[in-house]
Amino acid sequence: MESGNLIGGDKISIVMPVRNGLPYLEDCLQSILSQTWTDWELIIVNDHSTDNTLTLLQEISLRDQRIQWYNNEEIGITPALIKASTYCTGNMISRMDADDIMPIDKLENLHQLLKNEEQGTVVTGMVKYFSSENLGEGYRKYEAWLNNLSSKQIHYSEIYKECCVASANWLMYMDDFERCGGFNVKMYPEDYSLVFEWRRMGYKILATKHITHLWRDHLMRASRNDDNYKNNTFAPLKVSYFLDQDWNKNKQLILWGAGPKGKLIAKQLVKRNILFRWICNNPNKIGQNIYNVELETVDILKAIPSSQVIVAVSQRKTKETILNTLENHNHQSFFFC
Repeated sequence: MESGNLIGGDKISIVMPVRNGLPYLEDCLQSILSQTWTDWELIIVNDHSTDNTLTLLQEISLRDQRIQWYNNEEIGITPALIKASTYCTGNMISRMDADDIMPIDKLENLHQLLKNEEQGTVVTGMVKYFSSENLGEGYRKYEAWLNNLSSKQIHYSEIYKECCVASANWLMYMDDFERCGGFNVKMYPEDYSLVFEWRRMGYKILATKHITHLWRDHLMRASRNDDNYKNNTFAPLKVSYFLDQDWNKNKQLILWGAGPKGKLIAKQLVKRNILFRWICNNPNKIGQNIYNVELETVDILKAIPSSQVIVAVSQRKTKETILNTLENHNHQSFFFC
């Protein structure tokens, strides 16, 4: 494989927000310093850390001039990312999270894929979760789901289920990054919103077969503790982008599912004054009025020639049955979970 020391012209800017990064920050930084691709710069923004993060940043930036750090005047990941991006000088950009690890050839493998593509391309790779404690089944399933999308190169096909590209596992041209608005995304979660912006711009996503990100799970992860990453914040984002990118006003809109996720989605549709019909499989809920919308039986699909259906049902077997039903009756489906 080609070495970063032998190829010139492509400098990768890595942006990284950090807040109370210890005890994992040093391992993260070492994995970047060990990269086989050496033409990079690391722009770190300290988001009001109260541990010894600042001391470590001061020490390591003196050891390697490719590392720069700044303090965040505002509060939060998105302002930190925006600030970091203003200092980038590379023609390619990537993101890293302070508690994760880069495989030694991450940048090289991502660069190898991107350099042969035209602009309008985002490259990613396989991910692997790891933890010093027991790794939850949910994370294993998410890892398998992400890697399946990458192996089949079908990231956008299931974009409404979850964020279909790991937040710190992508590389793109700086020009493309700036054209899509950079980190000035509409709402949290900021990584999920960014992928929708890529889709809006028509960027294609390609994946290498190599593992390019080691994702650490631990009790203090932002996704576990930050309110911006709780499930109830995903419904506003999904509904907002659906109405912007996929909603056909000339078709009947139907919501299938009256569980907790279905109710969150229904609440968002009602809030935006979007007319829809609400169906479910539970006979005990048929006829109930929630948010001034009456729950109906799925049999109404037979009388509707064509519609858009948001599916908010989690059970795998039930989802397979729903998909078959919708395909048989010529309805367009969008699985939100």
